[in-house]
Amino acid sequence: MKSIAILLVLALSFTLSAFAGPDCDSCKKPKSTVNEADYQIVSASVTHNKKWGQLEFEIIVKGQAGKSTSKPAGKMNGAPVDGYVFPTTLRPEDVGFSKTAGILALAITAHPDFDDTPLWDENGDGNYANDKIVWHPHWVVLTEDKRVPGGLAVKEFDPADKSVVLPKTNPGMPMYMDSPGFQVVTEGNAIRIVVPDYRVRFNTNFKYDAVAAYMQVVTGEGGEHPQGGSMPMLGVYKVYSVLSKNLSLPYQTK
Repeated sequence: MKSIAILLVLALSFTLSAFAGPDCDSCKKPKSTVNEADYQIVSASVTHNKKWGQLEFEIIVKGQAGKSTSKPAGKMNGAPVDGYVFPTTLRPEDVGFSKTAGILALAITAHPDFDDTPLWDENGDGNYANDKIVWHPHWVVLTEDKRVPGGLAVKEFDPADKSVVLPKTNPGMPMYMDSPGFQVVTEGNAIRIVVPDYRVRFNTNFKYDAVAAYMQVVTGEGGEHPQGGSMPMLGVYKVYSVLSKNLSLPYQTK
């Protein structure tokens, strides 16, 4: 099992370290509409706070963490998703997914066109369906996908496949994605998130990396990209920064 995970990490590491442009003719690198300094990662940490029984994730950026976000598309198809992402060596099963190949990542995201956290009211206004531009967390399983410039996408599944199990807090999409509702705080150049130990089945000793990226939703008929070719539902289109430079997941919880 460990050898398979190591091979997958190396494959994804090679994909991202080679990122210099699209891997497919039908894809183009999107023009950034954010202040990229807000997505240039300077450092990151994951600290296990034994006193409070929680994992404290933190990313420090060159600019102001979470201050700038992409302009809305005005529709779901082509909707932008900004993210600060912690790829980890945790297993998908550790957070409630059924066993599947891929890299489990904790993603802190914001997107102006839709709300994918139906159980949570992040802006506290009593409406559970309008929390669009608020930074919030997702557990996702990432796999290599050369159809998109960033080389990675959230893993999808056939909705008819009854063997797939998602956490109870999933948003109801046919992807390995969960909306766990953890607290996210932005302060100056830092963005932080707290995860209770029991939400990772007390697996508090793992390795990780830190990535800032632009993602995009494709929901057109047949999942078709406007430039042709079937595209992933949620793929990585631009990588702003990778703390390790090569997605090798070298950092250890402390």
